[in-house]
Amino acid sequence: MFYEVKVRGHIRVNPSLFKEDVKKAVLSKLNEQFEGFISKELGLLIAISSIDNIGDGIIIPGDGAAYYDTTFTALTYKPELQEVVLGKVSDITDFGAFLDIGTIDGMIHVSQTMDDYVSFSKSNVLTGKESKKILKVNDRCRARIIAISFKDPTNPKIGLTMRQASMGNLKWIEDELKKKEKKAKSKK
Repeated sequence: MFYEVKVRGHIRVNPSLFKEDVKKAVLSKLNEQFEGFISKELGLLIAISSIDNIGDGIIIPGDGAAYYDTTFTALTYKPELQEVVLGKVSDITDFGAFLDIGTIDGMIHVSQTMDDYVSFSKSNVLTGKESKKILKVNDRCRARIIAISFKDPTNPKIGLTMRQASMGNLKWIEDELKKKEKKAKSKK
């Protein structure tokens, strides 16, 4: 889920940026400091959307840089259990597929890709034995988040499933809807 959060912090501005407008200098340092920032509480920081307040700068002897008590608004993505996500398959391995959901990749274990026995080919394709469904790199899919781990805060893990109704490769979902429509029309 995407959130807009208020954050407060002390931002160090190098003396080389003193000639800049204070707001521009602080924004530059905020973007530099928080690029790729991940925490269990905030999730993944995507962008600084606005600076709400910049306090008076304080110069600490021996450092030379100015420190500003700053409040800013940030756009974050915090994955939530049972959240439905759309993404594109970025990689396929013998143990599953990785789905790029925008800010992070989620992993779909091979057993969670489809309701079928799944085989892996050397051309990086997962194929269902009975259904003949295939999953390959760049396929667009819908999945549900079933596990989230921040054990390593710099590299959170997202577990996904596509073994539920209206989940999986968007082409599979479209084909199933067409079959249902055709079946409904034939009953009339």
